[in-house]
Amino acid sequence: MTTTPLSAGTDRGFYLALAVLGGSYVLLVVALLLGDAAYTRPDQVRETLNDPAIRSAIRLSLLTCTVTTILAMWVAVPLGYLLSRIDFPGKGIIDTILDVPIILPPLVIGISLLILFQLPPGQAVERVIPVAYHVPAIVLAQFAVATAFAVRTMQVTFDQIDPRAEQVALTLGCTRSQAFWRVTLPAARKGVLAAATLAWARSLGEFGPVQVFAGANPGRTVVLPTAVYFEQELGRLQAALAVSLVMVALAACVLVLTRLLGLRNTRPV
Repeated sequence: MTTTPLSAGTDRGFYLALAVLGGSYVLLVVALLLGDAAYTRPDQVRETLNDPAIRSAIRLSLLTCTVTTILAMWVAVPLGYLLSRIDFPGKGIIDTILDVPIILPPLVIGISLLILFQLPPGQAVERVIPVAYHVPAIVLAQFAVATAFAVRTMQVTFDQIDPRAEQVALTLGCTRSQAFWRVTLPAARKGVLAAATLAWARSLGEFGPVQVFAGANPGRTVVLPTAVYFEQELGRLQAALAVSLVMVALAACVLVLTRLLGLRNTRPV
């Protein structure tokens, strides 16, 4: 992607207007972060991090977000490719269904998952692998929401890749599968990183579905967003902010890592 250098004359006024409008939101985000940091004492952060329950929530969040991201990408890459490249019966219906987890209130998704595992098919799964109110419920709740965002990101990524390179590979003797693995997927590597980053970050902040479907068993199903909620409900606002800053730090580390891997010019959905 190319950028346009700032030019003189009337364009400056135009760009200034854009900067003021866009900068207002940037300033709001910065103000929120600075407010959290100013309200939270460093010793409060250390005390919170020394809490065994918070450490457990951090470990569980890192584990479940990573597992969710891996599962989401296994779905997002092939589904994004199909939606981008292939016309098939029911494509419009599938395209619409993918928007449901994005537009539905997260709480509704959690309730829907809970109901699903009260029905005979869900109960059959429960007899083999306990899901509801266990760690798999956290992963499934995160997966139900995060995957939709990852699919959309991969769909846009494949839309932006010229299909002619793939066609050339086919004329040179590659099968469709070989052309995908050798040509298309390497060209989509930045989009894959963008989708994975978005899925991981979305999973990290998921609260409603996790709270409803996995519950809040301390040391077993409490993740960082749940810990923030508990601390706030107990009136320990500084502790809640300290946990929130931990989440911000984790998300920032992931974003910095993706930038270092060459994601600077990639734009997710």
